[in-house]
Amino acid sequence: MKTLLHKAENRGFANHGWLQANHSFSFANYFNKDNMQYGALRVLNDDVIAPKMGFGTHPHENMEIITIPLSGVLKHRDNMKEDWQSVLPGEVQVMSAGTGVHHSEINGSNDEHLSLFQIWVIPNKQNVEPRYGQKAFNELDRKNALQTLVTSVDANHEGSLKIHQDAIISRMDLDGGKTFEYQLKSKNHGVYIMNIFGNVTIEKETLETRDALGISETDTFLIQANKDSGLLFIEVPI
Repeated sequence: MKTLLHKAENRGFANHGWLQANHSFSFANYFNKDNMQYGALRVLNDDVIAPKMGFGTHPHENMEIITIPLSGVLKHRDNMKEDWQSVLPGEVQVMSAGTGVHHSEINGSNDEHLSLFQIWVIPNKQNVEPRYGQKAFNELDRKNALQTLVTSVDANHEGSLKIHQDAIISRMDLDGGKTFEYQLKSKNHGVYIMNIFGNVTIEKETLETRDALGISETDTFLIQANKDSGLLFIEVPI
């Protein structure tokens, strides 16, 4: 088994006033040549955006972009559909940038901060037709169970959003005292685990809130929740 520990306080950080951004991997002004990506996982940003603020229209291409709001209201608009769309906590948004897409993201609230994860996954198909997907997931379905959010367009999995990569993104809320055995898809995959909140022990490593651990070169591993915890799993080809 191979592990990679990222403590929350060691992430890249940028304070733009309206935006508080934590970068698990090199992004924007944060550059660490030894921390560019984890397999096909290129970006995991943990952002807090002030009310009525956000990112103006900007382009992407050949990237799979997944956004998971944690609190607040995300408003999204792109050149595939000009209307503003709300993405709420409990929902997940995916965008295959492919040949090119322009989009805007703002905090849709006048008084509440927006907290979200944005994930970029390097695709296994280039220059595909851009596409957009959004889905609500029931919070109860991830209580002490793995809730699959995103899978490959080639995977035979109903109920998940789709991207152009052999990846699996999932969440779990694990009660304190519970354990869970995670099984990886293949020897060629690794999983990057972000502890959203709580305290867990995974393979002798204890993760506090926003600590992360990459695990590869194994079939399974055991998670022990030391108190109520929320986990995000991003499994990708290594």
